[in-house]
Amino acid sequence: MSEAITIAQLLVRKLGQKGVKKIFGLPGGGSSLDVIAAASAQQIEFILTKTENAAVMMAGALSETTGVPGVALMTKGPGLTNSANGVAYASLDRAPVVVLTDGFTPKQLSYITHQVFDQKAVLAPIVKAVSRLESEDPEAEIEALLILACTEPMGPVHIELTSETARKTVSVRSVDPACEARRPTQAGELGVSPVEQIQTLSVRLKKARKPIVVLGLEARAHDASIRNFVDALGCAVLATYKAKGVIPDSDPRVVGIFTGGSLEQEAIAASDLMILIGMDPVELILQPWRYTTPVVDIAACVHPVHYVEPEVRVVGTLTDTLNALLSSGDLEQSDWSMSSLAALRESAWSQLAYLPVKYGVAPDRVAQLAALCCREAEVKPMFSIDAGAHMFSVAGFFPAERAGDVLISNGLATMAFALPAAISAAVQHRHAPVLSFTGDGGLMMCLGELCTAVEQQAKVIVIVFNDSALSLIDIKQQSRSMKPEGVRWRHHDFAATMTALGGLGIRVASEQAFIEGMQQALAHEGPSLLDVSIDPSGYPEQLKAMRG
Repeated sequence: MSEAITIAQLLVRKLGQKGVKKIFGLPGGGSSLDVIAAASAQQIEFILTKTENAAVMMAGALSETTGVPGVALMTKGPGLTNSANGVAYASLDRAPVVVLTDGFTPKQLSYITHQVFDQKAVLAPIVKAVSRLESEDPEAEIEALLILACTEPMGPVHIELTSETARKTVSVRSVDPACEARRPTQAGELGVSPVEQIQTLSVRLKKARKPIVVLGLEARAHDASIRNFVDALGCAVLATYKAKGVIPDSDPRVVGIFTGGSLEQEAIAASDLMILIGMDPVELILQPWRYTTPVVDIAACVHPVHYVEPEVRVVGTLTDTLNALLSSGDLEQSDWSMSSLAALRESAWSQLAYLPVKYGVAPDRVAQLAALCCREAEVKPMFSIDAGAHMFSVAGFFPAERAGDVLISNGLATMAFALPAAISAAVQHRHAPVLSFTGDGGLMMCLGELCTAVEQQAKVIVIVFNDSALSLIDIKQQSRSMKPEGVRWRHHDFAATMTALGGLGIRVASEQAFIEGMQQALAHEGPSLLDVSIDPSGYPEQLKAMRG
């Protein structure tokens, strides 16, 4: 059987069958309106953002937390170009996002030059594919795009949809919705990992006495099998920023964060085998590999450019590979003791601790006190972290207990991510607060999205590290003995801004004021903002401890 519907309706239907429940964006007057109308008819909510950049980030954050493709909608021309940073985030942070823009028809291009440029060429370096849905089988095109977006390494796809195409009527086949709702095929699911490689890896694991597992972003969708593997191996664990929570931070085997820097060097030096699981090198810092410990790699896909060549690499679905290793038996031969793991963890915390401050609240104490207030309120929140010097303290001292608890751009490492990401999580999970840790610079880049938080009554708690500078760049400028130019600004009152927009804004200049402010924010229904005065003088030592 078949039925006649418009391509806009077809697109929305296929998105709904993949689990899409929300579309984020800033529409134009063309195909955007057709898509919004079609979405409304399918009970898919459209959330109006204030920038196209934030729309893509919200869509990407939703895909990272749910496993469902995100959708961001915008107009042609300036709408597309304003989205480019968000699309780059989706690309480098491996978020499957459908970037849906308007376009021009060949007839229009015969006389129009206003807003005209090669949109395909602009996004081509940062999307996995582009389509105008103009083939004889647009349904197959849509399905192929969604599968591609969700195939490792995951990433964005671009649909340039003209008004003419959006309104075109096509006949589509009727398919059992239960079949269409299945998760897209992931890389490696068409067959198990090579048996010979798994046998070689199993033998290598059994020789190790102090192995350390290093988790990367690909591990997030395989937390159950990874926990079983770590239990069986009895090993130490490090995780990248995006993999925090795959093994809960409260687990005594977790000894810290992995960035490719110097902070984790003590733990790695104490081990005799590094086991990379789901490690995408896009997360690591811009320094050569510094570790001499042997490496094996359990990967979801091949990354042609990598920091290290492992002794053994197994590529395939992580769960399949780990289950095959577990079935080989007798993995636990670990010489790690709980006391030695605790010592490594305490050493990392000690090195990362912030120096005493002259005013305001130390960044590490912001993270620790926020965690304390959440424990006392009996909530385990999701949280987002913006790029900047504050992320060292938050990543190090605010715990994650579940895979996907942490939202951070660690591939592109873009600023202005934390607030949109937190809003996305909050509108998806309205029962619990979502924390957004951001610097003042990053917040100013997306300040208008505070309006989105208020309009959505999203239970977001924005914690602003207000140090009146681009602190990470300021540190680098200081390290070169250059005078401070172009990195500092006057102290801005973000609490007053939040209050003016209709949210709860609180100024914080002491630890006690922070505790009281967090308690107010956790009890508040709707968005709130803690404007925390930060002394940035300790950041250089933190950066040195983290990266060397």
